Amino acid sequence: MPHLRSPLRLDEKRSALMVIDLQEKLCPVIPEASEIELEILRLTDAAALLSIPAAATVQYPRGLGGLVPSLQNIFPTPEEKVDFSAAVCRQALEAWLQDGRDQIVICGIETHICILQTVLDLLAEGLRPFVAVQAVASRRLQDHELALQRMRDCGVTLIGVESILFEWLQTANRSEFKAISQLVKSS
Repeated sequence: MPHLRSPLRLDEKRSALMVIDLQEKLCPVIPEASEIELEILRLTDAAALLSIPAAATVQYPRGLGGLVPSLQNIFPTPEEKVDFSAAVCRQALEAWLQDGRDQIVICGIETHICILQTVLDLLAEGLRPFVAVQAVASRRLQDHELALQRMRDCGVTLIGVESILFEWLQTANRSEFKAISQLVKSS
């Protein structure tokens, strides 16, 4: 009997990466902002290595600034929004849907506001959000933890960054394995 790959696993052909609101003026109020930024950079590097599309959003950039400098070259034109849910940013989502990408890996800030509202809206659209737990945060730990619990209760998959990278990779028998392994070791 042939091996059956679980549909619950991430698949690089069905995945996309959404970076939500990692902005210059928001990060200073997030206690773990520098760690979150490093995890997001690992995700964006892996997505680039594996040709997984990625997009970023910015919340009210006139007041909250642009993306943090490390992301500005990766996402020179992030989608702007004033709604808390990034699901209103349709440019990337529509392209991903047309390409059969229903697994949306989510990272950014803040867990209890923009991340939560985005994943709930993505669920309502029939998409499969995967929240990269080490790559999301809130100003207050209790808000972060409550939001993660609510997402889990609603059927959102909570997943670690390293798990994401290796589920995307699927096998050590690929040319990208060494590069992904280096990303893992850099944590």
